[in-house]
Amino acid sequence: MLNEVSIGNSTLRTPPIGIGAWQWGDTAMWGYGRAYGRADVEAAFYAAIGTGLRLIDTAEVYGAGQSERIVGDLVRQTDQPVIVATKFAPLPTRIGRRTVLRALNDSLSRLGLAQIDLYQVHWPFPIIPIEMLMDILADAVDAGKVRYIGVSNYSEAQMRRAHAALAGRGLPLVSNQVEYSLLHRTPEVNGVWAACQELGVTLIAYSPLAKGLLSGKYKPGSPPPGLRALMRKHNGSALERIQPVIQLLTDIGAAHGGKSPAQVALNWLARQPSVIPIPGAKNAAQAGANAGAIGWDLTTDEADSLSQATLEWRQ
Repeated sequence: MLNEVSIGNSTLRTPPIGIGAWQWGDTAMWGYGRAYGRADVEAAFYAAIGTGLRLIDTAEVYGAGQSERIVGDLVRQTDQPVIVATKFAPLPTRIGRRTVLRALNDSLSRLGLAQIDLYQVHWPFPIIPIEMLMDILADAVDAGKVRYIGVSNYSEAQMRRAHAALAGRGLPLVSNQVEYSLLHRTPEVNGVWAACQELGVTLIAYSPLAKGLLSGKYKPGSPPPGLRALMRKHNGSALERIQPVIQLLTDIGAAHGGKSPAQVALNWLARQPSVIPIPGAKNAAQAGANAGAIGWDLTTDEADSLSQATLEWRQ
């Protein structure tokens, strides 16, 4: 049985890695419906749940709601315990209590659930003050529609405001979901990770494999497909620069019975205090590989060597 950790100051317990469902239904970024489809992501879900993983993270904007529908269908079909996390999109048209609660009800409808385990604000909301937004979400907890509240892409200062506002209602802020990987170590220097540890907030790490770069599949002249190829970190010179990191991940993986670069990168991230990575998976093989990233340990020297080798991405 996999060891479990708590998500912030909550009763939610999960293995130290989750399941990201951005790819489930999203065509523009990931090619859902072209390179893979519903049968593939269903297989990914069952493969992940079968290994003991139980935290699954989606959002209303993933695939324009399609990801939530798929997650909801699959969660209702399994008899295994699943923690469902989704995210509210703070769009400019959502300017008050009624529109926020309507978005929550729409997510509940797409998921086919009466309650969401972890409801997160997807990015900072410039229209409604943080304190007012947290108060609205606290009302949703009181109404039994949400168990716990989290945020996403919040700065240290924004997270502290959300934490204080919820504390005033007697509720914890349990998570801040931000980008974090060996190739994006910004949370270590912008105060977010340190504040998470101080406040008892879990840092849920999205894009923990840098959108596939840490898998080792992509090299100069062979970039990732789709929109990812247009991103700065995915062009030829950037791909060239990460090859020493990929080689180090490969060498460390060989010392642990042939673990892949992705598994080593995820293990490094999962060993960080207060961090739960949520890699995505398009199929059963990827889901099984993600689960193989935990249940074993990097040595201190190996972890330190990866930290040193990726210092240029700590900014």
